Amino acid sequence: MFKHLLATVLLTGAFAAQAAPDPALIRQLGDEDSSVKVAAIQKLAQEGDPATARVLQAMADDALQLAGDKVLIIEDDKAFDAVSGEPAPMPADAESITVNNRIRGELDNALAALKLFDADRNVRLDSARQLQNKVSSEMAPLFERALKKETDPEIKPLLKLAHAQASLTSKNPATRLTAVRTLSESASPAVRNMLQPLTEKAGEPDNRVRYAAISAIKAIDARLSRAETLGAVFSGLSLGSILLLGALGLAITYGVMGIINMAHGELLMVGAYSAYAMQSFFRAYFPDAIDWYLPAAIPLAFFGAALVGVIMERTVIRWLYGRTLETLLATWGLSLILIQAARVLFGAQNVEVANPSWMSGGIELMPNLLLPWNRIIIIGFALFVLALVWVLMNRTRLGMFVRAVTQNRAMAGCVGVPTARIDTLAFALGAGIAGLGGLALSQISNVGPDMGQGYIVDSFMVVVLGGVGQLAGAVWAALGLGVFTKLLEGWSGAVIAKIVVLVFIIIFIQKRPQGLFALKGRFVD
Repeated sequence: MFKHLLATVLLTGAFAAQAAPDPALIRQLGDEDSSVKVAAIQKLAQEGDPATARVLQAMADDALQLAGDKVLIIEDDKAFDAVSGEPAPMPADAESITVNNRIRGELDNALAALKLFDADRNVRLDSARQLQNKVSSEMAPLFERALKKETDPEIKPLLKLAHAQASLTSKNPATRLTAVRTLSESASPAVRNMLQPLTEKAGEPDNRVRYAAISAIKAIDARLSRAETLGAVFSGLSLGSILLLGALGLAITYGVMGIINMAHGELLMVGAYSAYAMQSFFRAYFPDAIDWYLPAAIPLAFFGAALVGVIMERTVIRWLYGRTLETLLATWGLSLILIQAARVLFGAQNVEVANPSWMSGGIELMPNLLLPWNRIIIIGFALFVLALVWVLMNRTRLGMFVRAVTQNRAMAGCVGVPTARIDTLAFALGAGIAGLGGLALSQISNVGPDMGQGYIVDSFMVVVLGGVGQLAGAVWAALGLGVFTKLLEGWSGAVIAKIVVLVFIIIFIQKRPQGLFALKGRFVD
């Protein structure tokens, strides 16, 4: 950035003539006392001209040096006078001006403040955001000047908050009162902490300002509480999306075959390790396209988990239909085999599955409310999979057969439905959907051999609560449990929340054993 500014100075000879910083303040930048340097930086920042920005940027880049009584900018074996910007002889005994952490922080704030006058709207917006909660009382005049010039509706409120923060230490009680009332519109924890000392007489002698600060803190607390609730709801929707992907497959297999598959969590694990395998493949052979490993892993996760499901159904589960206890024990044994297989192939430790760059960051709705992109995309992905499953179940021949077998296996077989083949296809479909759930889970959780164990019980609770074989019930149950659990965790902690959710489900099933949405079928009879 400094080189760009320097090139601009050299190409436009009139630049320095139009705006020259105060020579006395420039000389103070080379003072041995850090407090003198800080005071000079703050005063120079108030000038708000490009020449000042050039000097402060040079100081931040360690290109500002002291030669006798002159302050020079030295870059690429060329010297320029810091005041006039004109070329100067290269000194033989120039000394670097020391910039410690305190001074560097002041330089960052000053440079950000000077960008408030930039012609580029995005530069001004970034500067206004950077200066939130990082202002000093000396910057109040600068913010006032920027406010008079600013017309952008997004930047102006940020400048008002920054100006109010800078005015809190004003000697005029009326100015402090106006600042407190302006800050009462904020939702920032930092602003709340800034106002806290003003609620006591030792920190604020004026009664009106003190009472206004108390009211402002109450208003900010209310906004922070709402933001925390919204954050918990969003986290609950994210958790519910994972539960939905895990429970969809379980609802299909349990509804069609009545199988309590204790290895369903390990099908989630297969999907998660598919993401890790595809990530490793891209890193080895397509490093420039590493951000696209996740879309490439979608078919691998689905068909990999589906293949494991078919093998499980063909080799073990097929021979145990109608024998609930034996099926439960057999699938539990299969889960242990899959866990051990993952340990042999990938190791016992968790593996790293990184978010692609397009899933990093998030949307900041409030200072204490950030919606991460990875969770937003997971929610969207879960809804997309749900839509595909709905189309499959309600608009295809396979879906019609699955629904027929779910409702009455004997009658479906009598009218020509190949029930044994439908069992295999339904199990493959359910396992594949679980694999997609594991793929999504890899973006927000650790990937390891035991990762599926924590979701199998929750997935069964979703199926039972929603109603056997009902997609609508699975959706409402998954999202409801996710949100309910996260809200309870915020109030009582994770352990108590799990207990309360379990008690609620037990009571609910006692009152309504068919679940949220009842389905007439062979299990009802």
